Amino acid sequence: MDALDNILNRVSARTLSNPIPSKDEMETVYKAALRAPDHAWLRTSSFIEVKEDGLDKLSDIFFNFGKTIPNIADEVLEKYKNAPYRAPMIIILVNTFKEHPKVPPIEQKLSTAAAAQNIMLALNAMNYACIWRTGKMAFNKVVQENLNLKDHQEILGYLYVGTEVGNKKKIPNLEIDDFVSYL
Repeated sequence: MDALDNILNRVSARTLSNPIPSKDEMETVYKAALRAPDHAWLRTSSFIEVKEDGLDKLSDIFFNFGKTIPNIADEVLEKYKNAPYRAPMIIILVNTFKEHPKVPPIEQKLSTAAAAQNIMLALNAMNYACIWRTGKMAFNKVVQENLNLKDHQEILGYLYVGTEVGNKKKIPNLEIDDFVSYL
């Protein structure tokens, strides 16, 4: 796939199913992720790959987090429990803050966000699709602890991965002048 076509035509999928990328394909995806800009080569990005039995474990983590919320509605609790099953594979985006005099925390997070974009583009080039989700399960200390993350680590989101089912979302035609100004 042409690199520019890949960028210009990538869109989040509505529904995801099997197949998922192979181990070899995922190795390429992670290599692409690690090519993201990374000031001072701090290597703050890491990933937790979740599939098969791991989806059940993540479901339990989300469900147990939900039970800590006072007066949570049963349907919301059920939504938390079912969230990991929206796709056959999830990549949890983890940012590990590293103290550095020239690289502030936000820049380190932006590096992990760029790594996520590289993952999405690599998957798209391989004819897979994904959805980037955040919500209550990201930036969440309880979930982070249940995933054995440390205090200086943060979940920046979840990439739901699989093969797109159904029609691709239409890409809106955006007027560049609405987004670009000139000095």
